[in-house]
Amino acid sequence: MNSARWRKILAPLLLSLVLFISACAPTQQSRYSQVQKDTTQRGASSAVAKKAEQGAKFNKIFPDGIRGYEVVPAQEKKGFAEYKVNKDGKNVAMLSISDTTSVPSAAAKYQAATEKVAGYPAVEQGANATGILVNDRYQVKILSRDPSFTKTDRVQWLQKFDLKALAKMKPAIAPVAAQKPVTQVTKLPPLPQRAPNPTLVPQPAG
Repeated sequence: MNSARWRKILAPLLLSLVLFISACAPTQQSRYSQVQKDTTQRGASSAVAKKAEQGAKFNKIFPDGIRGYEVVPAQEKKGFAEYKVNKDGKNVAMLSISDTTSVPSAAAKYQAATEKVAGYPAVEQGANATGILVNDRYQVKILSRDPSFTKTDRVQWLQKFDLKALAKMKPAIAPVAAQKPVTQVTKLPPLPQRAPNPTLVPQPAG
């Protein structure tokens, strides 16, 4: 009897505990998935090169808050740093600096750039993002999160970064020129030595 009574008491408790755990797990998973999704969309690579700069070094490059706008740290890791631009409590843009050592393709697209911002090659990345490449290595990118933050705003904000300080960081490593294959030369036999000129002996007059 006692055993049956305990089963009746514990069963509802165990059921409640299982439902509670099940309700919490999807929420945590969805938050993690959303962060991973956002990071991927913003071009942050999961594979980071060993030679990539630490993200903390980029913090001093970002612009400070401007009247009406708030600049807030969002993410920092090796080779990448990102800040939010908020206005009236709303996220209107994302600022980022990435070391393209980890993603060479990110730097390659600037080779065909036809525009410049602050003297650096600039490209439009879709309808809502503008980026520049500093030292052929560091991509400074701004992504609009609200229609009120236009291309003109992105270009202006790109110039608010401390680009001179960023330019003093390590430049891209120039690719090593491919060595020409060495053609094997067949060793030829030595040339025969030329016979010395005969010595002319004057003959008596006849």
